[in-house]
Formats: sequence, C-alpha cells, structure tokens
Amino acid sequence: MTGGEVAGILVAVFWAILVSFLAVVLVRLAQTLRATTKMVADVTEQAVPLLADASATVRSAQTQLDRVDAIASDVQEVTSNASALSSTVASTFGGPLVKVAAFGYGVRKALGRGGDGADVPRTSSRRTVIVGRTVPSSRRRKQKG
Repeated sequence: MTGGEVAGILVAVFWAILVSFLAVVLVRLAQTLRATTKMVADVTEQAVPLLADASATVRSAQTQLDRVDAIASDVQEVTSNASALSSTVASTFGGPLVKVAAFGYGVRKALGRGGDGADVPRTSSRRTVIVGRTVPSSRRRKQKG
C-alpha cells in the first residue's frame, strides 16, 4: 500500500464517520419535528374550546356591565329626585321651622333667667379634647398656673 492508498482509505473512513454522524443528527431532528408537530396539534385542539369559553365569558361580562349601567342610571335618577325633594322640603318647611326654633329658644331663655333678659356669663365646666380624651378645665388651669 502506498501513501496515496492509505490517504484514500483514511478519507473514506472519515467520510463514513461524518455521514454516520449526520445520519444520527437527521434522525434526532426528525424525531424532534414529529414531537413538535404533535404538540402543536394538541395545543390547537385545547385552544379552540378555551377561546370559545373566553368568548362566552366576555359576552357574560358585557351583559353584566349593561345591567350595572342600567342600575347606575336608575340610582342617578333616584338621587336627583331625592335632591329635588329635599330642596323642596327645605324651602317649604325650613323658614317656618327656623322661626319656631328661634321662638322656642327665646322662650326658654326668658323663662330660665326669670325674664330679666341680661346676659349673665355661665360658669360651666369646660372640657378640652386631647387625643381622644377629655380633660376638665381645672386641670388645664393647674398646668398653666
């Protein structure tokens, strides 16, 4: 065997190994493509019912929003009616009730002071509110003095 024949055999063996390696790679690639195709088919089968359910859910939500919109417009109408009623009641009864209350207050003051009508300062125990507690005014005077 000459050097050229040995080189030809080495090249042939190298090409045989290379072709075998490429054949294995192609077989594995074919298996991966089959698995991917199957997975895409499964996802498609599951996605169609999910999209149908999502569409039904969106339609149901739209129906509920329409109902809420109708309720909100009814509440707005009731609110405007209540506002009109309260302003009517206030204008009808407000003036006379204020006058009656003022008259009653005047009568109480007149009867409570014996009818002298002089403004006498009242000595009441005043309280000061400090962070949710009440403190009598005598404590406040002690703290100042």
